[in-house]
Amino acid sequence: MDKDFAARRRRDLIIAAVLAVIAALTPLFVKDVVVQNILILTLMYAGLSQSWNILSGYCGQISLGHALYFGLGAYTTELLFTKFGVLPWFGMLAGGAVSALIAMGLGYPFFRLRGHYFVIATIVIAEIGLLLFHNWEWAGAAMGITIPIRGDSWLKFQFLRTKLPYFYFALALCCLAWFVTWWLEDSKWGFWWRAVKDNPEAAESLGVVVFNSKMGAAAVSAFLVAVGGSFYAQFVSYIDPESVMGFQFSLLMALPAVLGGIGTLWGPVLGAAILIPLTELTRFKFGGSGRGVDLIVYGTLIVLISLALPRGLLSLFSRPKKTGATR
Repeated sequence: MDKDFAARRRRDLIIAAVLAVIAALTPLFVKDVVVQNILILTLMYAGLSQSWNILSGYCGQISLGHALYFGLGAYTTELLFTKFGVLPWFGMLAGGAVSALIAMGLGYPFFRLRGHYFVIATIVIAEIGLLLFHNWEWAGAAMGITIPIRGDSWLKFQFLRTKLPYFYFALALCCLAWFVTWWLEDSKWGFWWRAVKDNPEAAESLGVVVFNSKMGAAAVSAFLVAVGGSFYAQFVSYIDPESVMGFQFSLLMALPAVLGGIGTLWGPVLGAAILIPLTELTRFKFGGSGRGVDLIVYGTLIVLISLALPRGLLSLFSRPKKTGATR
């Protein structure tokens, strides 16, 4: 392994550990419930965007249909809990497994598509999933599912008096997605994905199994996103198709990575740290006007930043290099 690359990976791991400790200590000083809610959503979307980045950033398969896996995770967990009494912890694993299997099943025909055809296919299949759940009576159809509240319990992952358990789970999810990405970067799969992204034909000529590498990326990405969906369902205690499968969730997974730097280790984290608080604060400040001012404000900022820094905000911190990719 290149010495500079190895040193950079150690540095990334140390920085991540320091940031995780700082984040874990934040609730000791932040008591405002609104701020805690913003922190939870920021961490959750950082983890979701990092998961999306595995398939779309590293492997180059841009997906705008990840809301499907988010919703599948939420629905699998809550259907098992409300219909059969299965604890949410097991529901999360089941939701992740179901989403990974469906992602691979969809990948079989979809990974034969390229460019904007693949993007359109992901949007279409997510909308089909949304319509199916809108009309599935056993899953609550358009009325959704209300999760029964049975007091504060780690076993049932329900809390009424405090948001701190949700905060620490969101932090754990963010750290897990980041660490999985960090580990995969230096694995055989990470090198395969970058090769497939840069030039699929050249990668295949060198022995890379392009189709299998894409399937692996899709499975890992879908599993982590589904776990995030399961967490979100427990956090809000109510789900319906629009609230967990709407197109806005696909966008909110993609935008932090695009804003921070797609295909980079720190891009999704940086993007989420800026975009999600901005989204929530503008909604809190202007959302009640009914004129969409909140959407205009942060949408304009995203466009301006994208035009000024097409490689993402992370490019501000990168030094010019003769070889290697931006981290």
